[in-house]
Amino acid sequence: MNLSVLDIAIITAFFVLTLVIGLVTAKKAGRGFKEYFLSGRNMPWWLLGISMVATTFSADTPNLVTDIVRNNGIAGNWVWWAFLLTGMLTVFVYAKLWRRSGISTDLEFYEIRYGGKAAAFLRGFRAIYLGLIFNIIILASVLLAGIKISSTMLGLSSLETVLIVSVVTLFYTVLGGLRSVILTDLFQFVIAMVGSIFAAIYIVNMPEVGGLSSLLARPELQDSLRLVPELSNRDAWMALLIIPLAVQWWAVWYPGAEPGGGGYIVQRMLSAKNESHAVGASLFFNIAHYGLRPWPWILIALASMVVFPDLDGMREAFPNVDDSIIADDLAYSAMLTYLPSGLLGLVLASLIAALMSTLSTHLNWGASYAVNDFYHRFIRPRASEKELVNAGRTFTVLIMIIAAYLALKLESALQVFNIILLIGAGTGLLFILRWFWWRINAISEIAAMGVSFVVAILLTVTLPEYFEFWAEMSDHYRLLVGVSITTVGWVSVALLTRPESDETLLGFIEKVRPHLFGFGRVLRRNGLTRDDFKTSSFSRELSAMFAGVFMVYAALFGTGFWIYGMWLQAVVATLVFSVGVFILFKIRRSVF
Repeated sequence: MNLSVLDIAIITAFFVLTLVIGLVTAKKAGRGFKEYFLSGRNMPWWLLGISMVATTFSADTPNLVTDIVRNNGIAGNWVWWAFLLTGMLTVFVYAKLWRRSGISTDLEFYEIRYGGKAAAFLRGFRAIYLGLIFNIIILASVLLAGIKISSTMLGLSSLETVLIVSVVTLFYTVLGGLRSVILTDLFQFVIAMVGSIFAAIYIVNMPEVGGLSSLLARPELQDSLRLVPELSNRDAWMALLIIPLAVQWWAVWYPGAEPGGGGYIVQRMLSAKNESHAVGASLFFNIAHYGLRPWPWILIALASMVVFPDLDGMREAFPNVDDSIIADDLAYSAMLTYLPSGLLGLVLASLIAALMSTLSTHLNWGASYAVNDFYHRFIRPRASEKELVNAGRTFTVLIMIIAAYLALKLESALQVFNIILLIGAGTGLLFILRWFWWRINAISEIAAMGVSFVVAILLTVTLPEYFEFWAEMSDHYRLLVGVSITTVGWVSVALLTRPESDETLLGFIEKVRPHLFGFGRVLRRNGLTRDDFKTSSFSRELSAMFAGVFMVYAALFGTGFWIYGMWLQAVVATLVFSVGVFILFKIRRSVF
């Protein structure tokens, strides 16, 4: 595909600005660990919120949405829309607790909430497991999206794509740390949103598609246009709506939607000026992530079903693309090849921005675990601030190299999504309750992590190989089995093993001031009551959570109704959105 001078100029300007930010922030980032990995704990809510949104808007996100829409229709997106519930729970219950803890990474939490060698082991193991192994899988899936985009739009080989993207991303991430990542996220998000919106408008109005009215009227797309599965389709309701809303949101750990918060979302909260800015950042993120962004991707996915109704059409249109990466998620970048000069350069820059934003965040976040929770905690406890920064830069490079190699072996974004869901199945409830239930200890969390991993291997590899029943089992039923076994496992371990000492638990309560309804026995043993500790109103926080959920879903579906021309439903959704905003405004002082 030939790029015009204008396209090349737009992309070049993007790269230059990115590199300049890395150079400008390099000196300040080198001052110490908290500056390099937490931006000095002085970031405002709006900048952190945009950074969260930019990170979750990766180049593989529209690919994933396209894959879902082409296979399960718009309603298939409930597999990730359901995570809004845990997102809003994090906003109004957990964000202030994380910021109040004063820790540098969320893994430090383990040695505040738990005690002894088990807590230290858990912190160190999770640093390697999440910061390196799991994080590398995520990075590889993001790079896979970049490979698919560049192969269809630029004709680059997989190796060429990985090398170019890795080198540029490493440059500003290694130099500037989290501050560089957050500042580049700001303009990368703007470019990404503008690019996706204008791309959707152009593609929907292509002669091959015929405009919005023609697209929505096509008989072959009617089932795909549903916002919820058809009532008569029991399997679809179970897989796409019931299980995600009833189980998945609280039971499954997934990066960016961790029950109770975690990962790079918590890293942003810990970088906030104070508790209010941490809450505001996470609220902005959830509104933008679920309520504002999906529809341009959805419209392009629907248009791709007209232009490329099957994979053979894409193979014929792109004969030079490796057949191993031709899948439904490739349809998004395939549609972008129809864009005209100028807009093509903008959209390519937006996709590069989305790709690099996610890569840089995961690199910095993963390196923070490796340095703070492994290297500094166990290898070099007396390391200087300068040594910690240099170690962070070294780990960043190593993580990128391994992820780049793995990216060349993957085939599908949806494949990675399902694997991650199953590996984390059943652990979510523990992450929610460990703040509020005294019986949960480090051993039970180790058990949850181990059982969920073993069960994932059994359900996806071992059992399907030997038993036809397991081979034919749908992913959503495997998820239920995984959640059930893991939950029973860790709860049993929590009840059968010794709880953490009262000294550890009371130290946690005094520092974090969580809700105390699950610590009653500990308080009574020590002659204390709930009145001895100042905590926030849990009922108001839950009210705010559900108001936020209805508000964002109303924005999401209201946008769809306006697009569909369903005016009555659109007005009702807009009213629901307005009521949600009003409720949050009225109770803002008690939750912010």
